[in-house]
Amino acid sequence: MRRWKSRGLAAIGGVLAFLVVGLAPPAAAEPETPVAYPSGSTVTRADRLGFDACTAPSRAALDAWNGTSPYRAVNIYFGGNNRACAQPNLTRDWVHDVTAAGWKLLPTYFGYQPFCMFGDKPHRYTVTSAAARGNSDADDAVARAAALGVRPGSALYADVEHYDRENSTCRTAVRRYVSAWTKSLHADGYLAGVYVHQDSGLRDLSNSYDSTSYARPDAVWMARWDGSTSLQGWPTAPDSHWSAYQRAKQYRGDHDETWGGVTINIDSDVLRAPVATVARTYRVTSTSPLNARSGPAASYPVVRTHEPGATLSVLCQATGQQVGTTKVWDRLAGGAWVSDYYVSTPSDTTFTSSIPRCLYPGQVTIDTLNARTGPGTSFPVTGSQLRRGALAHVICQKAGGTVGTTNVWNKLRDGRWVTDYYVANRSNTTWSAPVPRCP
Repeated sequence: MRRWKSRGLAAIGGVLAFLVVGLAPPAAAEPETPVAYPSGSTVTRADRLGFDACTAPSRAALDAWNGTSPYRAVNIYFGGNNRACAQPNLTRDWVHDVTAAGWKLLPTYFGYQPFCMFGDKPHRYTVTSAAARGNSDADDAVARAAALGVRPGSALYADVEHYDRENSTCRTAVRRYVSAWTKSLHADGYLAGVYVHQDSGLRDLSNSYDSTSYARPDAVWMARWDGSTSLQGWPTAPDSHWSAYQRAKQYRGDHDETWGGVTINIDSDVLRAPVATVARTYRVTSTSPLNARSGPAASYPVVRTHEPGATLSVLCQATGQQVGTTKVWDRLAGGAWVSDYYVSTPSDTTFTSSIPRCLYPGQVTIDTLNARTGPGTSFPVTGSQLRRGALAHVICQKAGGTVGTTNVWNKLRDGRWVTDYYVANRSNTTWSAPVPRCP
């Protein structure tokens, strides 16, 4: 991190798979705990280079780097009792404005550290206090994230600095802390990430990846300063762990870079991982009040109306009923939906590239899960399988062939389908709010 861093199953499908393989249904338990997404939420992904700096840069500095540097993501140290640097720039307006300018944010919480951490950070947990500290840090992180406008569905990353893993009690303490952090964030509708050293935290969390004693975090951000931007071939975690938009790497440590005439001291990162969700502001373009509905179609009930010219906080976009020239609907921060045809986004025919698609991922609960071309086991298998613990990036749900206890199928961000039975969410028997129904 900054300054304080120690240097240095094929699823056969259908009821037959359940009966023959004898697999238990997914449950709200370790290691794949479900996320309780509220209606006003979505998960945002980033696939790009980024950087982290001890203090959030000014808007002017980021403007200078935007378009001149190779970076399009920046971390924010948004809380934690071991956070070292002042954050004069880090306000709700700053978060809104830099997101509107195209930056993805990697929210980092520097809270309690393991008692065997290398370094001099004062606030630490023991093996007996680790779970309580993980819970309290997660609660504080959610409150601080919300105050900055970092919405549910965001991934919040706990900074777990390098520690002495020769101490077996300390390894247990770290796992307890991360498990509590993960479960608490999931209960509040956030994804759980961790920043870890390749030789301590990553190794230990990978070793307990399938343990039913600990909740598995959704994403890992590894420190290994070897100059390589590869997110595969890591020496202390197999590629099958955190395999679907669940990895980031800090590949170069403390150094200065100058772009657009502005110099910042940074670490360099590569991301293919969940990041912060922040609402973008648009306005109503209709000449009469715009109905906001409980789903992305005119058949859903009206939950409120917005006057012409009113400001809308848009979280994400999804496909729904065609209105005018578009099938795109916008999900608002309050959870309701409006047709994008009457919103001042750049297009009234298709999706806006700067607005994320509505996503509600859950971890895969089976060793390997087949993805198919349609919502049933009669459809052909397509593409690579999803591995246990991978995030199934669900955009909508539809009734299909019965698997286990459900006929619900999930359409993924890439257009493929997986049975909901093997995805950890609120239910393995019926629909999972707030995931929309597929049109």
